[in-house]
Amino acid sequence: MENEDSTAKSKRPLFVTLKKKPITFAPSKRKNGGGQRSWAMKAGLFLLACALIAGIGLPLALELRSSNLLEARLRVVRKILSKTPLIDGHNNFAWTLRKQRGSTRLRDVPFDEDLSKNSSWGPSWQTDLLRLRRGIVGAQFWSAYVPCEAQFLDAVKLTLEQIDVVRRLASKYSRKMRLVTSSSELEQAHRDGILASLVGIEGGHSIGASMAVLRSFHHLGARYMTLTHKCNTPWADSAIADDPDKDLVTLGFFSDGLTSFGKAVVRELNRLGMLVDLSHVSVRTMRDALAVSSAPVVFSHSAARALCNSSSNVPDDVLRNLTLNGGLVMVSFDSAHLSCGDKASMHDVIAHINHIRKVAGVDHVGLGAGYDGISSPPSELPDVSGYPLLLAELTRDRRWPSSDIKKLVGGNLLRVLKEVERQATNLSNQSPAEEWIPRELIEDTAYCRYLGV
Repeated sequence: MENEDSTAKSKRPLFVTLKKKPITFAPSKRKNGGGQRSWAMKAGLFLLACALIAGIGLPLALELRSSNLLEARLRVVRKILSKTPLIDGHNNFAWTLRKQRGSTRLRDVPFDEDLSKNSSWGPSWQTDLLRLRRGIVGAQFWSAYVPCEAQFLDAVKLTLEQIDVVRRLASKYSRKMRLVTSSSELEQAHRDGILASLVGIEGGHSIGASMAVLRSFHHLGARYMTLTHKCNTPWADSAIADDPDKDLVTLGFFSDGLTSFGKAVVRELNRLGMLVDLSHVSVRTMRDALAVSSAPVVFSHSAARALCNSSSNVPDDVLRNLTLNGGLVMVSFDSAHLSCGDKASMHDVIAHINHIRKVAGVDHVGLGAGYDGISSPPSELPDVSGYPLLLAELTRDRRWPSSDIKKLVGGNLLRVLKEVERQATNLSNQSPAEEWIPRELIEDTAYCRYLGV
C-alpha cells in the first residue's frame, strides 16, 4: 500500500503537489531573535535576486531578443534579395576617383578591398566591391558625371572618360561585376551572382547640344540621361530656375521648361530605349518631360519636396503624375535632400519612401542613394553596405510585406526598364532625330563650337 500511494503521488501534476504542500518560511526555534534574522536574510536574498533580474538579466534578455529579431529580419531581407536584385539608381565613384586622385587610372585602385580601411584612401570613400557585396547590391547605375563648369568647354570629353572608367572597372573585375545594357542582361547577371553595372549620364550639358553625341553615348552603354544638372542648358531648365534667390537673367537659356529641341531630346531618348531622368530639373521641365515622354521616366536620386523643400526634390503634383506615367522616384540618401540640412537618419530615408508611396503608390518608388557623391549620408547608412539594415527596418512595418519590398529594391525599376525597352521596339522604325540648336541661342556664348556652317 505504501508503494501504491507513493506511485500515485508521483503521477500527480506538479501544481497539485505544490498546492497541497505550499512552501512557507517557518519561524526558527533559535534563541535571541534567530528566526527574525533568518527571515530578514531570506527576504534580502529574494530582493537582491529581483534587482539582479530587473537590472541585469532583463536588459540582457531584451538585447538578445532584439539581436535575434534583427537577424531574423535580415534573413528575410537576404531571401528577398536572392530573388529580386537590389538596383541602386546613382553612384558617383567614377568622378570622385578623378577628383580625389587626380586621374582616371585604375591600376592603383584596390576596388575589391574596403577602401575606407585602406590607409592610402581613407574613410571618406563609400563604394567598393567588398562593401557592395555586403550591401547585397545586385545592380548599380554608375553616373558619368561632369561639373556644370565644363558646359560649352570639354563636357563631352569628360563624359567619355567617365564612361570609360566604368567599362574598364567592369573589365578589370569581370568575375565580380558585368557591364549590362538591358533588363534581361541585368537579370542574368543577378542569377550568376555578379554585380550588374549600368551607365547613366548625369547632365544634359554632357551631349553638347548634339543628338549624335547622345546616340554615341547610347552605343557605349549609357541607359539613362539626367536632362540637367545644377545648370540650365540651351534646351532645358534645371532646378536652379526654381530658386527664388537666383537672378534668372544671369543664368542664360531660360526657356521656362523644355524648348522644342529639349522635347526632341526626350523623344530621342524614348526611341533609343534610354531612361529620361528628371533629377535636378525644374518643376516646369518635369511637367514638360512627363507630357512628351511616351515611356516611364525616373528620378535617379531625388526625394519628396513635401518633407524637404529642396529644389532637387519632387513636388506632390508631379508624384501623382508618375502614377499615370508609370515612372518612379529613386530616393536619395543625401542629407541635403532628406532633412534640408547636413545630418539625417535612416528614418528620414524611410519617411521619404513612405511619403512617395502614399502619394504616387508603391509601384513608383525605388532607391538611388548617390554614394561617393554625397558628403553627409544618414548616420546608420554611411556607405553601400547599409542597404540590408534599411530593409530590415522596413520589415518591421506591416505596410511593407515582402512583395512590396521586392518592388522597392528593384522590381519597380525592372518594370520601368522593360517598358522603356518595349517602347523603343515600337519606335524602331522611326528615323534618328536630326534637330539642331538654333544658332542664335549659342553664338553669344563661350560655346567651343565651329560656327562656319
